Amino acid sequence: MEDSAHYVRTIEWDMMDKTKFFPLSMLSSFCVRASLYPLTLIKTRLQVQKHGQMYKGMIDAACKIYQSEGASGLYRGFWVSSVQIVSGVMYIATYEGVRHILTQHNASASTKSLLGGGCASVVGQTVIVPFDILSQHLMVLGVAESKYNKNKAVLNPLGIFLDPRKSKLRLTLDIAQAIYRTDGIRGFYRGYIASLCTYVPNSALWWAFYHLYQEELEKLFPPDTSHLMIQCVAGTLGGFTTTLITNPMDTMRARLQVHRTDTMLKTFQVLWDEDGIRMLSKGLSARLVQSVCFSFSIILGYETIKRISIRQEYKELVRW
Repeated sequence: MEDSAHYVRTIEWDMMDKTKFFPLSMLSSFCVRASLYPLTLIKTRLQVQKHGQMYKGMIDAACKIYQSEGASGLYRGFWVSSVQIVSGVMYIATYEGVRHILTQHNASASTKSLLGGGCASVVGQTVIVPFDILSQHLMVLGVAESKYNKNKAVLNPLGIFLDPRKSKLRLTLDIAQAIYRTDGIRGFYRGYIASLCTYVPNSALWWAFYHLYQEELEKLFPPDTSHLMIQCVAGTLGGFTTTLITNPMDTMRARLQVHRTDTMLKTFQVLWDEDGIRMLSKGLSARLVQSVCFSFSIILGYETIKRISIRQEYKELVRW
């Protein structure tokens, strides 16, 4: 094999055919989110429950949700959450665009990753927060249902009774109307600052760790090791690291959006009163599993699609 210096380590924005990249990115994003959505739902329910009143952990939650609500219970709110596919494309376009601009100004690799990931998250969260709030209300609807007869109307965190026998569209519209009546347009951006405080550092750190781990792993593995495999391992390690750092903020964000506490400080106080130091690890097991699986799958799809979408003149410079 030729010396690794002859190969392109990172496929940049101007090297790709966008007519291939965007459609394939949307398809990859949908497949990954669909396969991992049950972990997102379990994580959310663990984070918003009080005093461990329903679930003792990730496995216990999965079993109880499946027993009481069936397989469909693990996909509550998925069709609303799937709008993230659009925000995902905007996220990647922003990330790659910022990297491209910073490359022209000779920024370092770590700076490009950190700023690109942060800017991408701001754009993504601005688009997705309203849909995230709706999907979270649909996720926790099953908690109330499991306490009562499934055919009876249940009280959701907004203080209204929702009939689970209604269609998914009708339930979603009822929740949206309740949010608007209670808080107006601002209600759809409840927890927006908390989301930014969670996901902007998470995104920035994830990309920074991804490239850092990638550089270090390339030094450890033999020169002929698959570059795609190294990238997948680096992405997985990056996801694990950032999840440990940002889990407390993610718990506060979920509680703020679903239980409608007024401020991040008040949310922190409520969580501390309920769980003490354990609030730092609330929902952590499910989030770690989700993050590791998500990071591996996203990088596998993302870097594979970049290789498929690369322009002909660069194909010989890319190592699989």
